[in-house]
Amino acid sequence: MTSLPRGGAARQFSPATRRGFAVLGAVSAGLLVLSACDKPTPVATVTIGTESVNSEATCWNGGSKIDEKQLQQCLQDKGDAGEGAEVKTVKVDTEAEVHIGVDPEIAEKGWTILMNGQPLTDASEKTFRTIPGSVFFNQQYGASGNSTVLSILENDGSSATGLWSFKLEKDS
Repeated sequence: MTSLPRGGAARQFSPATRRGFAVLGAVSAGLLVLSACDKPTPVATVTIGTESVNSEATCWNGGSKIDEKQLQQCLQDKGDAGEGAEVKTVKVDTEAEVHIGVDPEIAEKGWTILMNGQPLTDASEKTFRTIPGSVFFNQQYGASGNSTVLSILENDGSSATGLWSFKLEKDS
């Protein structure tokens, strides 16, 4: 004889129902963990030949306007020890083409290529641009020495909303 607790019948669930509750609990826990994570910044990529380097933003405010003072500090980072995300270094043969790609999220707002903080191209809404490697070491375009900082400036038309930077070193 089975005894039941006072005031009601004991609930007994089938194994399939218990598995369903377990799956529901696992899914709920997974969603809770994911909701606590920060969304990563969009990514920019520089490709030379078969070598690609990608980076998250060196300056980012969740896609909102970046304060001008903060933006100027980010533009001063030359890839040495500095604040913010690491500025990655890429070797560039001056005879090679430099392919620059951005996530569609960046392209939607519009982006400009900067060289040592100065505009090198007009704004674009494409996800991909190609520039000859020699440009990044040509004095006519403001280069000096054997390294240049290539930056990608996301701009929604009225303000900067993201900056990605790469240090390009001349590969002799």
